[in-house]
Amino acid sequence: MSYTYLFKYIIIGDASVGKSCLMQSFLSQSIRTKHEPTVGVEFGAKILEVNKERVKFQIWDTAGSEQYRSITRSYYRAAAAAILVYDTTRRSTFDHLAEWLDEARINGNPNITVIVVGNKIDLHTQREISIEEGKKWAADNGLLFIETSAKNNQGVNEAFLFSCQDVLERIGSGLIDVQASTSGITVKSHIKLVDEKKTGCCGR
Repeated sequence: MSYTYLFKYIIIGDASVGKSCLMQSFLSQSIRTKHEPTVGVEFGAKILEVNKERVKFQIWDTAGSEQYRSITRSYYRAAAAAILVYDTTRRSTFDHLAEWLDEARINGNPNITVIVVGNKIDLHTQREISIEEGKKWAADNGLLFIETSAKNNQGVNEAFLFSCQDVLERIGSGLIDVQASTSGITVKSHIKLVDEKKTGCCGR
């Protein structure tokens, strides 16, 4: 399938916040009810039409464990967007957001779009971080925000589309130089299909 832009995405956050399930939910509208912790990174890709542009999402799901940090840091480079995930039922994962954001800003490109994602809202009786608190933290740090349930596919597509729209807007306003090697963006030409109106030996 043809596409105009390729955007490199990275999913970051503590272990067991649902990063892999978010990616799986976005890619196939399904989740893995049982899976092993991510070792290093996992990869996925999907093409969607966003704001009348065909965009290929190249997604890197990173391990949240400290032992893999040296590996995952290299994936911050040349990422157009970062999905920063916390678990709405675990206060510690929310408290660690600042550390993850620092890593993204230190190791990533200065124009990276970051969206904060509060996951597992289906576990509403176990919630420890309110939506207001999550919104405030994101706003205070100049970031996008959304809550999701990877289990129920709630808000997952919106998280990727919302952040993609932000990247497209930055490109349109000139804030992002798509030619820069660190932009995390590749521009492709549309594949020109044969004109179906052309028939016969003379192409008329």
